[in-house]
Amino acid sequence: MGEKHFVYMDHAATTFSKPEVVEAMRYFLKEHFGNPSALYSIGREAREAVETAREQLAKGLGAEPEEIYFTSGGTESDNWAVKGTAFARRKEGKHIITTPIEHHAVLYPCEYLETKGFDVTYLPVDGDGLVDPADVEAAIRDDTILISVMYANNEVGTLEPVPEIGKIAAEKGIPFHTDAVQVIGKVPLDMKRAHSDVDMLSLSSHKFYGPKGVGALYIRKGVEIDNYMHGGAQERGKRAGTENVAGIVGMGKAIELATADIEAHNKEIRKLRDRLRKGVLEIPHTRLNGHPEKRLPGNLNFSFEFIEGESLLLMLDQARICGSTGSACTSGSAGPSHVLTAIGLPPKIAQGSLRLTLGDANSEEDIDYVLEVLPEVVEKLRAMSPFYKPTT
Repeated sequence: MGEKHFVYMDHAATTFSKPEVVEAMRYFLKEHFGNPSALYSIGREAREAVETAREQLAKGLGAEPEEIYFTSGGTESDNWAVKGTAFARRKEGKHIITTPIEHHAVLYPCEYLETKGFDVTYLPVDGDGLVDPADVEAAIRDDTILISVMYANNEVGTLEPVPEIGKIAAEKGIPFHTDAVQVIGKVPLDMKRAHSDVDMLSLSSHKFYGPKGVGALYIRKGVEIDNYMHGGAQERGKRAGTENVAGIVGMGKAIELATADIEAHNKEIRKLRDRLRKGVLEIPHTRLNGHPEKRLPGNLNFSFEFIEGESLLLMLDQARICGSTGSACTSGSAGPSHVLTAIGLPPKIAQGSLRLTLGDANSEEDIDYVLEVLPEVVEKLRAMSPFYKPTT
């Protein structure tokens, strides 16, 4: 297999924090560690830093600063959007529309709400993981109070028709939430124009080269939503708890860097992705999951027949290649991916999946190395399968 390198291809799970981000955070971890609610100078400086980061996020999203609420990450943001909207509007109705390929941070809150008397419609997706906007419109009822459809699927990378779905929701007067955790820095967002029909949007810092443990929820002015955290008056009384100042500062710097030149960045990542895709698909009995074109620039998800995904990951790890079988949040869970089964893959094939997600840590040399190692690993695993018959 040649000389070993360390190749990180799991950027959909997490990214490294860029040096500029770490440096921006350091100042608020050491010298100016004040509580932003305090009146003395280092507290006031912390407050100013939080508000500067809020402005940076607003600029990156094409939103207003007062529409940005800081959270602990994407999971909290999704939970707040779904449960907060449901409980705020429960007197108007109890019907929610979503999809079966959402992140569990949306699916599990929906399942919880079902135990509280809410009714959830899980729209089907096609074989590429796409939601049909016509299905969204057809599912709307008089008692529908929320539509939640992710912007890009974290496992297969498919980009959903969010602007079209948002338009339908707006015409019917229904709040629309999108989990945009995977798209920051990859899809230009403009909440005033192109995405003016999106009412709530979730993001997570560590997906775009910021620190872990901090995220945000965009809530359009006028949207009715219950408070998710109760206690102090932070985040204009909507989300209690002392702010993670250093994390928020890091996220502000990260989104500034991530949205500086999205198209040029995407061009380079796509170039690497397409070369990797071409090479991997030359392995027999291999398929690409997700839409071939309407997908994130760095996302590839493959299924290899006659092998099991976890064994594949372990052997790749021995060769110092980091990938995943799907969402990092479901690592260790039994059974095939809920996303891959939703797009119609039989369980045996779904369990032989590999997600490789590219980012700023990758190079042409990384692609060369993976294309050297992966075919050999797949062949070794297939040789151990009683179902595999080598082609001659």
